[in-house]
Amino acid sequence: MPDSAAHIVPASNQISLRTLGFYRNGHFWWNHLWKCDNTVERMRAVVAIIVLVALPVLGLAQKPSSGLNVYSVEKEIALGKRLSQEIRQQARIVEDPIIGEFVNRIGQNLARNSEVPFPITFTLLESDEIGAFTLPGGFIYVNTAIFTLSDNEAELASVIAHELGHAAARHATRQATRQQALSVASVPASIFGGLPGMLAGQLAGPLAFNHYSRAYETEADLLGIQYLSQAGYDPEASVDMFERVQATERARPGAVAQLFRSHPMTSDRIAKTQKDIGTMLPNHAEYVINTSEYEDVRARLNDLLLAHGAKDAAAPRKPTLLREGESFDEDRPVLPRR
Repeated sequence: MPDSAAHIVPASNQISLRTLGFYRNGHFWWNHLWKCDNTVERMRAVVAIIVLVALPVLGLAQKPSSGLNVYSVEKEIALGKRLSQEIRQQARIVEDPIIGEFVNRIGQNLARNSEVPFPITFTLLESDEIGAFTLPGGFIYVNTAIFTLSDNEAELASVIAHELGHAAARHATRQATRQQALSVASVPASIFGGLPGMLAGQLAGPLAFNHYSRAYETEADLLGIQYLSQAGYDPEASVDMFERVQATERARPGAVAQLFRSHPMTSDRIAKTQKDIGTMLPNHAEYVINTSEYEDVRARLNDLLLAHGAKDAAAPRKPTLLREGESFDEDRPVLPRR
């Protein structure tokens, strides 16, 4: 069964001018608007023009695509809970209530303006790799590195909105269905990150990543900018964030999570997002770009990360065995031979 991103304007959402009665004998009625003395006909033509102008705002927005999925919503949520427990056992979660509440509030505001079919949980992971990922069933994780990389609240929201696009279209379980791989190891993460490497290899056992298709990534990009706009954020922030991540990877290769690099922020992708913003989204008089709360929370997060970094540096290093291909480091403690 074909399983690709939905068209921008589904046929079921198109409004036929013939059905509305505004097109007859090869001519639109408003061509004769000012030639017609019939007040009723003139009013109908005026209404037609108003409807056509309002269509982009009244319901022709992109909706999440659907496709073959052997997981019910309930099973997807259960799978996501199990995977989330694995992550929480092995990763470092940011437990600060002020930071966590701020990220959750941004996420829930975006979720209310999306079509996600299940409750969404947002968690901040302490990681120095730029990334974020979405587990099945609405479990979204954001790395601290991508939070601190963002320059304003709208850019941070753009990362979360992209992940919500994956969640709303249920890309994780649809991809697993496609590959006929129903085990935990087959469930993919999303473009803004990836478990391998991001957690220093800790989760290589519980999860192995797969890549989303280009169609899924394109759809998540489009859904993300819609959710941003509907929540009151400037959708241009998504382009700014894409470019910021792209520039960071060029300047510091390896700073971006591995899965992100497999779906790079190419110029074509950035240009398409820019075009979609200009052609598909309604204009608003005002947008939220940044808030003082974002600045306060970001500063608080940086202080927290510095404190954790100092604590980790002061902690004694544990001896480890060299892996195949690694060279000996004199400063690295090793297990003594017996």
